[in-house]
Amino acid sequence: MDVQVVVAGGGPVGLWLAAELRRAGVTVAVVETRTARDPRSRALTLHPRTLETFASRGVHRPFLDEGIPIPGGHFGVLESRLDFHRLPSPFPYTLALPQERTEALLEGQALELGATVLRGHEVTGLTDGPDSVGVRIQAPGGPSTLEAAYLVGCDGARSTVRAAAGIDCPGTPSTVLGWLGDVVLDEPPPPGYSHFGPTGTLMAVPLPGGTHRLVGITPRDLTTTWPGDLTLDELRENVIAVAGTDFGMRDPVWLSRYGNATRLAARYRKGRVFLAGDAAHQHFPAGGVGMNVGIQDAANLAWKLAARLNGWAPEALLDTYHAERHPVGADLTETSRAQVALMTAFTPQGISLRGLFSRLIRTLPGLNDLLAAQVASLSVAYPPTRPSAHPLTGTRAPDLAIDDTGLFALLRADSHLLLDLTGSRPFGRPARPGLRVRTGTVRRAPADWSGVRAALVRPDGHIAWVGTDSDDTALADDLAAALALTHPG
Repeated sequence: MDVQVVVAGGGPVGLWLAAELRRAGVTVAVVETRTARDPRSRALTLHPRTLETFASRGVHRPFLDEGIPIPGGHFGVLESRLDFHRLPSPFPYTLALPQERTEALLEGQALELGATVLRGHEVTGLTDGPDSVGVRIQAPGGPSTLEAAYLVGCDGARSTVRAAAGIDCPGTPSTVLGWLGDVVLDEPPPPGYSHFGPTGTLMAVPLPGGTHRLVGITPRDLTTTWPGDLTLDELRENVIAVAGTDFGMRDPVWLSRYGNATRLAARYRKGRVFLAGDAAHQHFPAGGVGMNVGIQDAANLAWKLAARLNGWAPEALLDTYHAERHPVGADLTETSRAQVALMTAFTPQGISLRGLFSRLIRTLPGLNDLLAAQVASLSVAYPPTRPSAHPLTGTRAPDLAIDDTGLFALLRADSHLLLDLTGSRPFGRPARPGLRVRTGTVRRAPADWSGVRAALVRPDGHIAWVGTDSDDTALADDLAAALALTHPG
């Protein structure tokens, strides 16, 4: 089999990566140990930035049709929930959709685009060479080796790829055990229900198909001892202890327990091997951010791999994947630990601390907006490569109204987008591979876009360059300097 990229792991992160690579014309094989999708999927929530990413490829509608919109999120299950309505996004909500359905939709896209998905195959090792990587695979018919230009480990917290590449993943061990149950509730609580008190933490989320997910922690779960698999009787006991009722629970679809071990890969790249998703960062699933951050890992990496393989970007571009995404992973693990501290603050002092934070969120809209944007991944900004860069450089581009369309509809996986907003003749734009131009006028421009005459937007929707110079020659020279980093020649 002739492939340019092998992706280990057929979860949402690996499948989105594969689809993005195919959109850019790169051949890819996804190697997945499972023979079928697991219906007992932990990830449930699609956040605004993920929906924006899907919208930038025009594939968001099936997710919206199936998912249940929830108008906010939470931070540490504080009493004051985060209001997502204030977010500057066309998707100011979270979307409840079981991971099994997210995977099914993403796999359908990847297959339709021409990706190869090898189910029942397992990556067992690798040989990283100067010109290719040999990926050892255990297939139903016996062992084999795939040669590829690059290998990406999207194979979870116990990543075989990470171990085979010799990448360290330091962190902290588990001290808390959370539990969840997907069950039918005859007397369900209202949407957005959560409760915290000395007897524990509980959240209830409606799922498509008439079931609910109950998630919680009780004081006895502050342990390093594994008590065995969760039972329906134990789930009922826990829920009654926290809420005073079991909401008429019955017919469990899935019962599970999980810890708060938190680890971050020391490197996201080693030679021709990369890590994304849970293979790069492991943490307690606070706020449902893990899968979403993983999909953003894939969005960042895919266009860089494609740009290099398609010949219009230098090898050094691939190093920016670690430089940009590792700090996001570090922030994710730190924030997760902070939320666990709030979710397990069952002492009188802890309850007072939670009350203080809740009042601050309720009375300070700016704090609500900051935390909501962080949870939703809308606040991620990559450091500019030039000290004189415009403040918008590295930030996420909003869905600007450009003439008769939106910015997201103009983005593509295989090229940067240059927005020429000068309203005059072309200002000497260079013609290069991996670069597309759109001339137009921004309607209802945000305040921070005041004075912007041109902008370069990366395939992942982050801004690579902003030009404000009133002189067209100077504007063209500044653009050429910016393009030299990604589009040399």
